[in-house]
This record gives sequence, structure tokens and C-alpha cells, in this order.
Amino acid sequence: MLQGPYGDRDRPLFRLPFTAFIMGTVLLPLTALIVCVFISLMYHFEDATNTHCQVPNYLPSISAAIGYIPERYIWRTCIGLHSAPRYMVSVAYFNFYRGHFTRNLLELLLSGLGLVSNLAENTGLVLLTYVSSNETYNLHKYGFIIFLASSLLHMLITCRLWYVIKRHGVSPEETRSYHWKLRIFVFNISCCLAAAYFFRRHNKYCETGVYTLFAFFEYLVVLSNMAFHLTAFWDFGSKDVILGTVSEDKRY
Repeated sequence: MLQGPYGDRDRPLFRLPFTAFIMGTVLLPLTALIVCVFISLMYHFEDATNTHCQVPNYLPSISAAIGYIPERYIWRTCIGLHSAPRYMVSVAYFNFYRGHFTRNLLELLLSGLGLVSNLAENTGLVLLTYVSSNETYNLHKYGFIIFLASSLLHMLITCRLWYVIKRHGVSPEETRSYHWKLRIFVFNISCCLAAAYFFRRHNKYCETGVYTLFAFFEYLVVLSNMAFHLTAFWDFGSKDVILGTVSEDKRY
């Protein structure tokens, strides 16, 4: 993401407002999730909602919803297209934080850890996407653990960094972004705890419908994760994503 004047030889080849860029990035997994759950309910209901307990359930888990055909290919296509922009945004945030914390060692270290956790989150998502639970369950499980753990760490670090930024005065958009980040982070943790509780209860007691509650809160975990990343809409709202060339005399 760049800003500034361009000479005739350095005109951008492609320019897209960051707001459109981030909306498109988030809409890919959101659309895929909705479509996959819908298809699973319509065409694979018995298989997608079946568990070892053999009790009635009414919603598939995300792993089940993306584990059958054509859901598997829809999800993989959308996450594949979504992953490259996510890596770009991770680096953009790191550069943004470096500009704010040039003399703050602790925040600079947190910025680096935030970059690593953001990259790990996206990598975990790619891993659990391309290795389904029906193919290699353990590898899929580890991908989910990496995704969830790094996601929570990234949210925590981001909220801390934006708390520091807010204390030094920011624009109304950035203040709004911080408050929404904090709310979504708390909501995400609450949903994670609820999902873990219902998953454990289902495995222990095999009660009717408990796995449905687990699946519902699992959806909320993923949706709130998307919402957290969507707050970049305010953070970089005035920026553009630019693809361009640099003339030879400006490379050195």
C-alpha cells in the first residue's frame, strides 16, 4: 500500500481502494462458509451432523461442513484466494506499527510477535482447509489448534497496541476501530469458551442437541474472527492497494 505522486514512467498499473480490498478479502471465507453450511444441511445432513454419540443433531461443525464434495472445493477455492491478501495485510500492519513505535522497544517486539501470530493464523487456516478431517484428522486438528491459538494471541496483541496508539490521540475512525477490536476480542473469547464447554459436554454425556450448540458457537468464533479483521476497514480506509513499476533510476 503506497501513497504519493507518480511520474509518467511510474504510473500504477493497478489501484484499488483498501476498503474494497478488505471487504473482498473477508467476503470470500464468509460466502464460502454460508454456502458450505447450506449445502451440507440440504444434501449431506445425516453424514454432516453424525457423531460417535449417535444422538440427534441439527447443525454440522465447520470441519464437517467443508469435508464433503462440492463443499470441500468451494471452501478450498475461497480460502486459497483469500490467503494471499491476508499475508499482505499482515505485513501492512507490521509496517504501520513500526511507524508508530520507532522508539518503543516493547511495542516493537509486540509488533513483531503480532506479525508472526497473524502469519501463523493464516497458515493454520490454510492447513486445516487443505487437509480435511475426513482425510488426515490429526493434521487437520493441529491446523485448527494453530489457527485458534494464534488468532487469540494476535487479537490480544492488536488490542494492546491499539490501546497505546489511542492514548496518544488518533482519528475518530481509529478510535472506533480500537473499541470494536476490543469488543470483538471479548466476544470471540466468550464464544471459544462456550464452544469448548459444549464440545466436552457432548463427548462426555452424549446429549441430544449439545453438538448443535457447539457448532453454533464455532460459527460465531469464525464469524467474529472475520469481523476482527474487517476493522482494517477503518485502519487503512484512506489508503489504496497499488501495483506498479519503478524506473531504473529509483531502485537505488
